[in-house]
Amino acid sequence: MVRHNNVLPNSHFHKNWQIRVKTWFNQPARKLRRRTNRVKKAQAVFPRPVEGHLRPVVRGQTLKYNRKVKYGRGFTLAELKEAKINKHEALKVGISVDYRRKNRSERSLKENVQRLKNYKSRLVVFPRKSRKSTKKGEKKAAPAVDVSQATQLKGEILPLNKPSPKVVRANVSEILGKSKQTVYQQLRHARADARLIGVRKKRTEEKAAKAEAAKK
Repeated sequence: MVRHNNVLPNSHFHKNWQIRVKTWFNQPARKLRRRTNRVKKAQAVFPRPVEGHLRPVVRGQTLKYNRKVKYGRGFTLAELKEAKINKHEALKVGISVDYRRKNRSERSLKENVQRLKNYKSRLVVFPRKSRKSTKKGEKKAAPAVDVSQATQLKGEILPLNKPSPKVVRANVSEILGKSKQTVYQQLRHARADARLIGVRKKRTEEKAAKAEAAKK
């Protein structure tokens, strides 16, 4: 910042700055348009869920993000086969399919298979066209189904159960009162115990082996 009553250097105050200002006066109208589009989409897909297809539970890539649980692109062919669902009929009943993803662990396979079975147990399939006439080999006509009485699911399909970390609170004064050592000394001892666990284990095993050899 310039000190004292001096001339401001490089003062560009004669530019037409108004033409470089960007405004968003269409924001409220776009908000309304997005809302109306959501309502139209929900009416178009009725009685199917608003959110779309069922998606699997996967974990993030790499060591940094593999603790994060999120939705995947689609279920693998192995998961569909284990849940006894045909891959060609999966999309028709609202199950997304991913032909590229592979199961690298038994745990993720079992989790997604259980998710498919849970979805299958709650699934209600309506006929696209209610037939009044009977086909050959049928004794009675198919019963008319009133789809308008169905309720549409709004929100996530089988939402994720993200595990929340449990924080165990402890009174520091009680912990320090039991030990005569300072916090720094306790940390150094704990670090040494963790570092020397292998050496100490080997030493005790050698000592026990020598004691058994001396008995013989």
